Amino acid sequence: MRRKYELIISAVLALVVILAALLYFSNANIDVLNPQGFIADKQRDLIVISVLLMLIVIIPVYIMLFTFGWKYRATNKKAKYTPNADSSVLAETIWWVVPIIIISILSVMIWTSSHDLDPSRPLSSDKKPINIQVVALQWKWLFIYPDQKIATVNYVRFPEKTPIKFDITSDAPMNSFWIPSLGGQIYAMSGMSTQLNLIASQTGSYRGSSANISGKGFSGMKFTARSTAQSDFDSWTKRVKSTGKPLSDGTYRALAQPSKNDPVSYYRLADNNLYDKVILKYVAPPSGMEGMDH
Repeated sequence: MRRKYELIISAVLALVVILAALLYFSNANIDVLNPQGFIADKQRDLIVISVLLMLIVIIPVYIMLFTFGWKYRATNKKAKYTPNADSSVLAETIWWVVPIIIISILSVMIWTSSHDLDPSRPLSSDKKPINIQVVALQWKWLFIYPDQKIATVNYVRFPEKTPIKFDITSDAPMNSFWIPSLGGQIYAMSGMSTQLNLIASQTGSYRGSSANISGKGFSGMKFTARSTAQSDFDSWTKRVKSTGKPLSDGTYRALAQPSKNDPVSYYRLADNNLYDKVILKYVAPPSGMEGMDH
């Protein structure tokens, strides 16, 4: 009788845990499960479908684990002893065929999504993409707008429903650029330039961060990504261009020094080739950039 009550209590506790988890996920604002862009939406679908496919195996396994543990416990004298059950054709078929089907489905999904969601693949749209160059510093983010001739620190703004082409590099230890609500992360590496194409489906402010531990200032390496109407974006760029501090080589050298929890700041871009210079200085420092090493 005691065993029966223990089983009932265990079942109730398991049900409570499942209900609590469902309640949490239905109310929690988890960025990757609450996409605000085309790429993030597709990635969320991949996560959900993959988890559901794996649950086809995981749920029966856990059910069998507790069922067999209860049925064949030492005190159950009624349990039938079947030492040759491992040669069952039906059982062999189930535990070979079902995983093969699931793996085959996942393989097709991975193959197609790897091409469709390639970070460097331009997004189709009737609007001209916004080009934003990203430099990962210690421990802050520098965003350069070469077409608008402005730059910002720890803040990036772009129009809604407009493709954004991020060119990403690092002038510090390797890092990882990530806006969870809009899409997956991409690495930022010194002397290299990676690409990430995203699009915001609506206006809003989204959390941006580093997804790669890079030292004692890592926890404060955050930024705000804001999607606005095109008119608001245009007004903002004009305001920054007229009021921002000039971003010269000397200003950049000071900005590139390690610092923690930097506030948002705005600059006028004095050199349209700044991003290229940051990359090239790790290959062959051009004239005027030798002193930028740190």
